Amino acid sequence: MAKEKDQEFVEYVVKEIVSNKDAVKVERSIDEKGVLLELTVDPADMGVIIGKEGKTAKSIRTLLRVLGAKNDSRVNLKIVEPEGSQRPERAERQEEPAVEAEAKEETVEEAPAEEETKEEPMADLDL
Repeated sequence: MAKEKDQEFVEYVVKEIVSNKDAVKVERSIDEKGVLLELTVDPADMGVIIGKEGKTAKSIRTLLRVLGAKNDSRVNLKIVEPEGSQRPERAERQEEPAVEAEAKEETVEEAPAEEETKEEPMADLDL
């Protein structure tokens, strides 16, 4: 089966990013929602493909959306998580000690109210 442009594009971009280029596989399927590209990479390269806060994966998807619009098709990218992989536990935010929290509180003093200015009627104007 000949590779389509969108499939070649994802394969090229991903192979330039990862360290294990031989493990990159892009499978293409078409359904009622459009084109689905399933990306499989080496488990060690998953973090590189996803990127910090998912920015790399989002960027690849954005470029695919542009490529799909050019070809009048909808292209979706699914990054396949390797079997048996486990995500590391997220570190919980630690609460600040009560002493430090109290020290950070600031007292807000009310500013003195500004005096209201009385407006005089414009009786001295000639109409």
